[in-house]
Amino acid sequence: MTDVDELREQLAVASGRAYTRGIQTGNGGNVSARLPDGRSMLVTASGGSFGDCRPESFLTTDLDGTVREGKGKPTRETYMHGHIYQCRPDVSAVVHVHAPYAIAMAHAVSQLPLVTWHSRLKIPGSIPVLDVQSPMVRPSDWPIVERCLLAEPHVDAFILRDHGIVAMAQSPDNAEHLAELVEETAQIAFLTHMAGRG
Repeated sequence: MTDVDELREQLAVASGRAYTRGIQTGNGGNVSARLPDGRSMLVTASGGSFGDCRPESFLTTDLDGTVREGKGKPTRETYMHGHIYQCRPDVSAVVHVHAPYAIAMAHAVSQLPLVTWHSRLKIPGSIPVLDVQSPMVRPSDWPIVERCLLAEPHVDAFILRDHGIVAMAQSPDNAEHLAELVEETAQIAFLTHMAGRG
């Protein structure tokens, strides 16, 4: 099995886990992994469900989103994925999910509070909320994301208001686990607030 085949397997497993855990339903969300050449990536094809992802479901594109291999159209978030890799050489996988509690909390805060010991131990930095007024990160929106990533290089996840979590890591499974942790943290923060302690 080549490195690319292994990454395809890892992306399929991470997608399936996100679907099973309920942090992405329907046919939304997208994942990617930087390829060993550093100049291209595997990315979700548009319109598919995480629940149906297989290793062959992912397209190969360059970091600007031009398809190099595979059938179909890449996710409309390909621009965001590629530019994260260009901005953050330490990141090799990105998971973007429309997780409900994170989206709900993003209406109330500008930074998700790390309300549990678990989140404070596992998340080294903050989880900022970025106000991108679009269903995707467009080239005109990129400066909002770039400013965040450059100002806080320790940030491993952020929330797009009205849109969801973007988690970044060295591998697809670690990025998906981080997305789960961000959603769990958002859920506990929401419940804490509802209980009158927030």
